[in-house]
Amino acid sequence: MNLFGTLKYQELKTKFQVKKPWDDVIIFVLNILIAIPIFIIIHQNLKDPEWYFHLDRILIALVLLVLIQLILRLVRTILIIFVAVYLIVLLYGTVFSGYGFQAVFQDYGYMIYSMSENPNPQDLMISKLLPFPNKNQILKAIEYDNPQVRNFALTATTLHFKDIKGQQEHRKMIQCFAVFKEIRNRWNYVNDPKGQEYIAHATESLIHFSGDCDDHAILMAACIRAVGGTPRLIHTGGHIYPEMLVGKRSDLEAAVYLIKEVLFVTESKNKEIHYHIDERGQIWLNLDYTARYPGGPFMSEEILGALTLN
Repeated sequence: MNLFGTLKYQELKTKFQVKKPWDDVIIFVLNILIAIPIFIIIHQNLKDPEWYFHLDRILIALVLLVLIQLILRLVRTILIIFVAVYLIVLLYGTVFSGYGFQAVFQDYGYMIYSMSENPNPQDLMISKLLPFPNKNQILKAIEYDNPQVRNFALTATTLHFKDIKGQQEHRKMIQCFAVFKEIRNRWNYVNDPKGQEYIAHATESLIHFSGDCDDHAILMAACIRAVGGTPRLIHTGGHIYPEMLVGKRSDLEAAVYLIKEVLFVTESKNKEIHYHIDERGQIWLNLDYTARYPGGPFMSEEILGALTLN
Protein backbone atom coordinates (compact mmCIF):
# COMPACT_ATOMS: atom_id res chain seq x y z
CA MET A 1 0.00 0.00 0.00
CA ASN A 2 2.86 2.34 0.86
CA LEU A 3 4.62 1.40 -2.35
CA PHE A 4 1.44 2.09 -4.33
CA GLY A 5 1.09 5.48 -2.66
CA THR A 6 4.72 6.31 -3.38
CA LEU A 7 4.32 5.39 -7.04
CA LYS A 8 1.18 7.50 -7.30
CA TYR A 9 2.99 10.46 -5.72
CA GLN A 10 5.92 10.11 -8.12
CA GLU A 11 3.50 9.88 -11.02
CA LEU A 12 1.69 13.07 -9.97
CA LYS A 13 5.00 14.83 -9.29
CA THR A 14 6.26 14.01 -12.77
CA LYS A 15 2.95 15.01 -14.35
CA PHE A 16 2.76 18.45 -12.76
CA GLN A 17 6.45 19.28 -12.61
CA VAL A 18 7.50 22.17 -14.87
CA LYS A 19 10.72 21.72 -16.80
CA LYS A 20 13.71 24.03 -16.35
CA PRO A 21 14.22 26.94 -16.91
CA TRP A 22 10.47 27.61 -17.05
CA ASP A 23 9.97 26.63 -13.43
CA ASP A 24 12.23 29.51 -12.31
CA VAL A 25 10.43 31.94 -14.62
CA ILE A 26 7.02 30.88 -13.30
CA ILE A 27 8.24 31.10 -9.71
CA PHE A 28 9.48 34.65 -10.27
CA VAL A 29 6.29 35.84 -11.98
CA LEU A 30 4.06 34.12 -9.44
CA ASN A 31 6.11 35.62 -6.62
CA ILE A 32 5.47 39.14 -7.95
CA LEU A 33 1.76 38.49 -8.50
CA ILE A 34 1.28 37.13 -4.98
CA ALA A 35 3.46 39.76 -3.32
CA ILE A 36 1.62 42.75 -4.85
CA PRO A 37 -1.82 42.26 -3.19
CA ILE A 38 -0.26 41.10 0.11
CA PHE A 39 1.97 44.17 0.15
CA ILE A 40 -1.01 46.43 -0.65
CA ILE A 41 -2.96 45.00 2.30
CA ILE A 42 0.01 45.42 4.68
CA HIS A 43 0.71 48.94 3.42
CA GLN A 44 -2.91 50.06 3.82
CA ASN A 45 -3.28 48.71 7.35
CA LEU A 46 0.15 49.43 8.80
CA LYS A 47 0.79 52.86 10.30
CA ASP A 48 3.42 54.81 8.40
CA PRO A 49 6.44 55.49 10.67
CA GLU A 50 7.59 58.09 8.11
CA TRP A 51 11.06 56.65 7.57
CA TYR A 52 13.28 58.33 5.01
CA PHE A 53 12.69 57.13 1.44
CA HIS A 54 9.94 54.80 2.78
CA LEU A 55 12.62 52.34 3.90
CA ASP A 56 10.10 50.48 6.07
CA ARG A 57 7.98 49.66 3.00
CA ILE A 58 11.08 48.65 1.03
CA LEU A 59 12.13 46.25 3.80
CA ILE A 60 8.62 44.78 4.00
CA ALA A 61 8.60 44.24 0.23
CA LEU A 62 12.00 42.53 0.28
CA VAL A 63 11.03 40.24 3.17
CA LEU A 64 7.80 39.33 1.39
CA LEU A 65 9.60 38.51 -1.85
CA VAL A 66 12.17 36.31 -0.08
CA LEU A 67 9.55 34.43 1.97
CA ILE A 68 7.25 33.83 -0.99
CA GLN A 69 10.21 32.77 -3.14
CA LEU A 70 11.24 30.16 -0.55
CA ILE A 71 7.69 28.85 -0.22
CA LEU A 72 7.23 28.57 -3.98
CA ARG A 73 10.50 26.72 -4.38
CA LEU A 74 9.35 24.20 -1.78
CA VAL A 75 6.22 23.50 -3.78
CA ARG A 76 7.65 23.88 -7.27
CA THR A 77 6.28 20.48 -8.28
CA ILE A 78 2.70 21.74 -8.12
CA LEU A 79 3.26 25.23 -9.52
CA ILE A 80 0.66 24.71 -12.22
CA ILE A 81 -2.00 24.22 -9.54
CA PHE A 82 -0.87 27.40 -7.74
CA VAL A 83 -1.01 29.40 -10.95
CA ALA A 84 -4.44 28.06 -11.81
CA VAL A 85 -5.87 28.79 -8.33
CA TYR A 86 -4.49 32.34 -8.34
CA LEU A 87 -5.90 33.10 -11.77
CA ILE A 88 -9.27 31.58 -10.86
CA VAL A 89 -9.48 33.71 -7.70
CA LEU A 90 -8.75 36.90 -9.63
CA LEU A 91 -11.12 35.87 -12.42
CA TYR A 92 -13.87 35.23 -9.87
CA GLY A 93 -13.21 38.62 -8.32
CA THR A 94 -13.35 40.31 -11.71
CA VAL A 95 -16.71 38.75 -12.58
CA PHE A 96 -18.53 38.61 -9.25
CA SER A 97 -16.97 40.65 -6.44
CA GLY A 98 -15.54 43.60 -8.35
CA TYR A 99 -11.99 43.07 -7.10
CA GLY A 100 -9.99 41.33 -9.78
CA PHE A 101 -7.12 41.93 -12.19
CA GLN A 102 -7.84 45.60 -12.87
CA ALA A 103 -8.48 46.46 -9.21
CA VAL A 104 -5.22 44.84 -8.05
CA PHE A 105 -3.12 46.81 -10.51
CA GLN A 106 -5.13 50.00 -9.95
CA ASP A 107 -4.61 49.80 -6.16
CA TYR A 108 -0.95 49.05 -6.73
CA GLY A 109 -0.66 52.16 -8.90
CA TYR A 110 -2.35 54.33 -6.26
CA MET A 111 -0.06 52.96 -3.57
CA ILE A 112 3.15 53.47 -5.53
CA TYR A 113 2.08 56.98 -6.54
CA SER A 114 1.23 58.04 -2.99
CA MET A 115 4.57 56.69 -1.76
CA SER A 116 6.42 58.74 -4.38
CA GLU A 117 4.45 61.89 -3.53
CA ASN A 118 4.60 63.79 -0.26
CA PRO A 119 1.15 64.43 1.22
CA ASN A 120 1.06 66.69 4.23
CA PRO A 121 -0.99 64.98 6.99
CA GLN A 122 -1.95 66.88 10.10
CA ASP A 123 -3.59 65.26 13.11
CA LEU A 124 -6.70 67.25 13.87
CA MET A 125 -6.26 68.24 17.49
CA ILE A 126 -8.98 70.60 18.71
CA SER A 127 -7.32 72.60 21.44
CA LYS A 128 -10.41 73.98 23.16
CA LEU A 129 -13.93 72.64 23.41
CA LEU A 130 -15.54 75.89 22.34
CA PRO A 131 -19.12 76.07 21.02
CA PHE A 132 -19.24 76.25 17.23
CA PRO A 133 -20.20 79.85 16.42
CA ASN A 134 -23.75 80.32 15.11
CA LYS A 135 -24.17 76.54 15.02
CA ASN A 136 -27.97 76.46 14.75
CA GLN A 137 -28.07 79.16 12.09
CA ILE A 138 -25.38 77.40 10.05
CA LEU A 139 -27.10 74.00 10.24
CA LYS A 140 -30.34 75.62 9.11
CA ALA A 141 -28.51 77.37 6.25
CA ILE A 142 -26.97 74.13 4.91
CA GLU A 143 -29.99 73.29 2.77
CA TYR A 144 -28.62 70.12 1.18
CA ASP A 145 -32.11 68.73 0.57
CA ASN A 146 -33.36 71.88 -1.17
CA PRO A 147 -34.14 71.20 -4.89
CA GLN A 148 -32.14 74.25 -6.00
CA VAL A 149 -29.05 73.06 -4.15
CA ARG A 150 -29.45 69.51 -5.37
CA ASN A 151 -29.96 70.63 -8.97
CA PHE A 152 -26.87 72.85 -8.88
CA ALA A 153 -24.76 70.02 -7.46
CA LEU A 154 -26.02 67.67 -10.18
CA THR A 155 -25.19 70.26 -12.83
CA ALA A 156 -21.64 70.52 -11.49
CA THR A 157 -21.16 66.75 -11.86
CA THR A 158 -22.18 66.96 -15.52
CA LEU A 159 -19.91 69.93 -16.23
CA HIS A 160 -16.74 68.44 -14.76
CA PHE A 161 -15.12 64.99 -14.82
CA LYS A 162 -18.20 63.24 -16.22
CA ASP A 163 -16.17 61.25 -18.76
CA ILE A 164 -13.51 59.88 -16.41
CA LYS A 165 -13.26 56.15 -17.15
CA GLY A 166 -12.31 53.20 -14.96
CA GLN A 167 -12.99 54.89 -11.63
CA GLN A 168 -16.43 53.54 -10.74
CA GLU A 169 -15.30 52.73 -7.20
CA HIS A 170 -14.46 56.40 -6.61
CA ARG A 171 -17.38 57.96 -8.48
CA LYS A 172 -18.76 59.78 -5.41
CA MET A 173 -15.36 61.26 -4.62
CA ILE A 174 -14.96 62.47 -8.20
CA GLN A 175 -18.43 64.04 -8.15
CA CYS A 176 -17.60 65.87 -4.90
CA PHE A 177 -14.44 67.16 -6.58
CA ALA A 178 -16.60 68.36 -9.49
CA VAL A 179 -18.77 70.31 -7.02
CA PHE A 180 -15.62 71.84 -5.49
CA LYS A 181 -14.33 72.89 -8.91
CA GLU A 182 -17.57 74.57 -9.98
CA ILE A 183 -17.98 76.53 -6.74
CA ARG A 184 -14.27 77.40 -6.59
CA ASN A 185 -14.32 78.72 -10.16
CA ARG A 186 -17.35 80.94 -9.53
CA TRP A 187 -16.85 82.14 -5.96
CA ASN A 188 -16.38 85.86 -5.30
CA TYR A 189 -15.36 86.88 -1.79
CA VAL A 190 -17.48 89.69 -0.33
CA ASN A 191 -17.45 90.85 3.28
CA ASP A 192 -20.50 90.81 5.54
CA PRO A 193 -22.31 94.10 6.23
CA LYS A 194 -20.28 96.31 8.58
CA GLY A 195 -20.77 95.37 12.21
CA GLN A 196 -22.95 92.34 11.41
CA GLU A 197 -22.39 88.59 11.05
CA TYR A 198 -24.61 87.62 8.13
CA ILE A 199 -25.23 83.88 7.61
CA ALA A 200 -26.36 83.29 4.03
CA HIS A 201 -28.40 80.19 3.23
CA ALA A 202 -27.04 77.94 0.51
CA THR A 203 -29.88 78.95 -1.81
CA GLU A 204 -28.96 82.62 -1.35
CA SER A 205 -25.33 82.00 -2.27
CA LEU A 206 -26.42 80.20 -5.44
CA ILE A 207 -27.79 83.48 -6.81
CA HIS A 208 -24.50 85.41 -7.00
CA PHE A 209 -21.83 82.94 -5.75
CA SER A 210 -20.59 85.67 -3.46
CA GLY A 211 -20.06 86.02 0.28
CA ASP A 212 -17.48 85.50 3.00
CA CYS A 213 -15.81 82.35 4.27
CA ASP A 214 -18.77 80.98 6.25
CA ASP A 215 -21.11 81.53 3.27
CA HIS A 216 -18.71 79.59 1.05
CA ALA A 217 -18.37 76.80 3.63
CA ILE A 218 -22.16 76.52 3.96
CA LEU A 219 -22.69 76.28 0.20
CA MET A 220 -19.85 73.79 -0.25
CA ALA A 221 -21.08 71.59 2.60
CA ALA A 222 -24.66 71.66 1.28
CA CYS A 223 -23.63 70.66 -2.25
CA ILE A 224 -21.19 67.98 -1.11
CA ARG A 225 -23.91 66.48 1.08
CA ALA A 226 -26.42 66.74 -1.80
CA VAL A 227 -24.35 64.30 -3.91
CA GLY A 228 -23.76 61.81 -1.09
CA GLY A 229 -20.53 63.12 0.43
CA THR A 230 -19.86 63.77 4.12
CA PRO A 231 -18.76 67.36 4.77
CA ARG A 232 -17.82 69.20 7.91
CA LEU A 233 -16.96 72.79 8.81
CA ILE A 234 -13.79 73.74 10.67
CA HIS A 235 -13.79 76.79 12.92
CA THR A 236 -10.58 78.70 13.64
CA GLY A 237 -10.15 82.01 15.40
CA GLY A 238 -11.15 84.10 12.38
CA HIS A 239 -12.12 81.64 9.66
CA ILE A 240 -14.53 78.85 8.77
CA TYR A 241 -13.75 76.43 5.97
CA PRO A 242 -15.18 73.13 4.66
CA GLU A 243 -13.65 69.67 4.50
CA MET A 244 -14.92 66.40 3.05
CA LEU A 245 -14.50 62.91 4.43
CA VAL A 246 -12.18 60.83 2.24
CA GLY A 247 -12.11 57.73 4.44
CA LYS A 248 -9.14 55.51 5.20
CA ARG A 249 -5.59 55.53 3.88
CA SER A 250 -6.38 53.51 0.75
CA ASP A 251 -9.05 56.08 -0.14
CA LEU A 252 -6.53 58.87 0.38
CA GLU A 253 -4.11 57.17 -1.99
CA ALA A 254 -6.81 57.12 -4.66
CA ALA A 255 -7.66 60.78 -3.94
CA VAL A 256 -4.02 61.89 -4.25
CA TYR A 257 -3.66 60.08 -7.56
CA LEU A 258 -6.92 61.46 -8.96
CA ILE A 259 -6.17 65.04 -7.90
CA LYS A 260 -2.58 65.18 -9.14
CA GLU A 261 -2.70 62.94 -12.20
CA VAL A 262 -6.26 63.10 -13.55
CA LEU A 263 -8.49 65.93 -12.29
CA PHE A 264 -6.41 68.89 -11.08
CA VAL A 265 -3.08 68.28 -12.82
CA THR A 266 -2.19 71.91 -13.53
CA GLU A 267 -3.49 73.34 -10.26
CA SER A 268 -1.68 70.78 -8.08
CA LYS A 269 1.58 70.52 -10.03
CA ASN A 270 4.53 70.30 -7.64
CA LYS A 271 2.15 70.94 -4.72
CA GLU A 272 1.36 68.89 -1.62
CA ILE A 273 -2.00 67.44 -0.63
CA HIS A 274 -3.17 68.74 2.77
CA TYR A 275 -5.58 66.86 4.99
CA HIS A 276 -6.52 66.24 8.61
CA ILE A 277 -6.63 62.93 10.46
CA ASP A 278 -9.23 62.94 13.21
CA GLU A 279 -9.23 61.06 16.51
CA ARG A 280 -10.81 58.00 14.84
CA GLY A 281 -8.17 57.84 12.10
CA GLN A 282 -10.51 59.16 9.40
CA ILE A 283 -9.05 61.44 6.75
CA TRP A 284 -10.61 64.80 5.83
CA LEU A 285 -9.57 66.77 2.77
CA ASN A 286 -9.38 70.56 2.73
CA LEU A 287 -11.93 72.28 0.42
CA ASP A 288 -11.33 75.91 1.35
CA TYR A 289 -11.97 78.62 -1.26
CA THR A 290 -8.34 79.71 -0.79
CA ALA A 291 -7.21 76.37 -2.31
CA ARG A 292 -7.06 75.89 -6.07
CA TYR A 293 -7.47 72.12 -5.77
CA PRO A 294 -8.92 69.71 -3.17
CA GLY A 295 -6.31 69.31 -0.47
CA GLY A 296 -4.77 72.73 -1.06
CA PRO A 297 -2.91 74.54 1.76
CA PHE A 298 -4.68 75.33 5.01
CA MET A 299 -4.89 78.80 6.42
CA SER A 300 -2.51 78.35 9.35
CA GLU A 301 -4.74 79.16 12.29
CA GLU A 302 -5.51 77.26 15.48
CA ILE A 303 -8.50 74.93 15.14
CA LEU A 304 -11.16 75.61 17.75
CA GLY A 305 -14.00 73.32 16.66
CA ALA A 306 -15.58 71.12 13.99
CA LEU A 307 -19.17 70.74 12.85
CA THR A 308 -19.87 67.47 10.99
CA LEU A 309 -22.90 66.72 8.84
CA ASN A 310 -23.53 62.98 9.27
